[in-house]
Amino acid sequence: MLKTLRISFSLKNTYRVNSILHSLKQIPLLNQLLPAAIYQVGGFKIFANVLSAFWELVTIFLFKFLYFFLMVCAPSELHFMVPARESFLHILLFLTLIGSYINTKLFNPTRDKYYAMILRRMDARSYTLVNFGYALLKIAAGFLPCMLLFGLERGVPLWLCLLIPFCVTGIKAASAACSLRDYEKNGRVRNESHLQKFGWLLITVLLALAYFPPTLGIVLPFNVSALLFLIWIPAGLVGFWRVAAFRYYREINQELLSPVAAQTDTMKNVDKTVSQMAISSDSSITSRKRGFEYLNELFVRRHRKILWRSSLRIAAICVLLSCGALLLIAMQPGIRRDINEIPLTWLPYFTFIMYLINRGTGFTKALFMNCDHSLLTYSFFKRPDFVLKLFQIRLREIMKINAVPALVIGAGLCLTLYASGGTPNPLNYVVLLVSVLAMSLFFSIHYLTIYYLLQPYTAGTEMKSGTYRIVMILTYGACYAMMNLRLPTLLFGGACIAFCTAYSIVACILVYKFAPRTFRLRA
Repeated sequence: MLKTLRISFSLKNTYRVNSILHSLKQIPLLNQLLPAAIYQVGGFKIFANVLSAFWELVTIFLFKFLYFFLMVCAPSELHFMVPARESFLHILLFLTLIGSYINTKLFNPTRDKYYAMILRRMDARSYTLVNFGYALLKIAAGFLPCMLLFGLERGVPLWLCLLIPFCVTGIKAASAACSLRDYEKNGRVRNESHLQKFGWLLITVLLALAYFPPTLGIVLPFNVSALLFLIWIPAGLVGFWRVAAFRYYREINQELLSPVAAQTDTMKNVDKTVSQMAISSDSSITSRKRGFEYLNELFVRRHRKILWRSSLRIAAICVLLSCGALLLIAMQPGIRRDINEIPLTWLPYFTFIMYLINRGTGFTKALFMNCDHSLLTYSFFKRPDFVLKLFQIRLREIMKINAVPALVIGAGLCLTLYASGGTPNPLNYVVLLVSVLAMSLFFSIHYLTIYYLLQPYTAGTEMKSGTYRIVMILTYGACYAMMNLRLPTLLFGGACIAFCTAYSIVACILVYKFAPRTFRLRA
């Protein structure tokens, strides 16, 4: 077992280290300083190994912290009608049930499994059990500090905080054992990366049970939640025994990993194929415009499914949420004061929401996959005046697409503020609406600007820009950090509007100066 664990770690770490070194070679300026044989330099390999070890710690602890903070604690803070302890355990229980189905680590076809069991012909049973045990150990190690940090703060007893990590591993072991039993009886192999309709339906139901009842003041009592957690410890022990006794790991992994070999050769074309499938095949789509306006209108009409349709769906969901908030205020007048604080002090939180719902990344990806990767091969398309003209047209279009849900969110916040007691300063209503629109404007300009300045794709539609990835990560980090701010609406809203205006001006200047040189196909 120890030898299997060592080889498994070596394979996974080698794959991760090579990926890190490859990413370093893609960063502009830095790639000119790094040697061509970077994979053979000991110092760089040590550096990459340190980053690999750090990433392992991040997956164990930081990801669990974000999971608890975003998925469990943040929603429970919005449930004013139920105790924090009961809301916390209620949400965590149903999310854990979802995780037991979609993330056991046993039925996830990964490349390291393919390399070990298919290419190197390692003992499938030994490899699977060792890695499954290590995955459960990481889950328990990550859950324990989070339960002590967040659970104790919300009144969960210490003994339950210490036991819940083992309950979670027990649920996953029991779920894995059930799936193995299903394979023995019916020959079905569960693939966690390709869920069937039943799986998605189950996830939808459990998510609804996790988040919707607490908004109505309905949660599982503490004793019931604790009991439903604890029963998985003995169930998990039985599950461990069945997982250890299973005899067909070679067969089940051969079936599970068979698509990986094909994926290795076809992965480069997956994004392009998916993007092409999003194009409307309606031959009647046309336009009466001329030049780049004609090109842009055809593009938008043929990609309506991933641009306008998704934007309108997001807007419809926001309408329903706003109506739900207004209905909640009408049914529970006692929570008006608490809800009134959300538009007045939680406006920074909506920066992250606008980041999540904006269509900038999908717009630019579709632009390249289905338009620019061909047009950039023509010299006339790279003329400075043409680049700038098309940038202005596309910016106008993505601003319109993102503005629809932004208007709904801004109007919903204003109505919620008014229905929950209002504000003595009417300027708050104006700032709420304009600041949300300014956030939408910022993301529209931001993603289109970095696309033109850093154009990350090659002619084969592969993304090969380390700088582009870094900018995307920094954007996420900055938006996520905004969630922790609690500032008055006038202060943050005014600052947001001023920043978005200044950023828009600077971005347009940068595109004007540099895009004619940077907007090109990567080698």
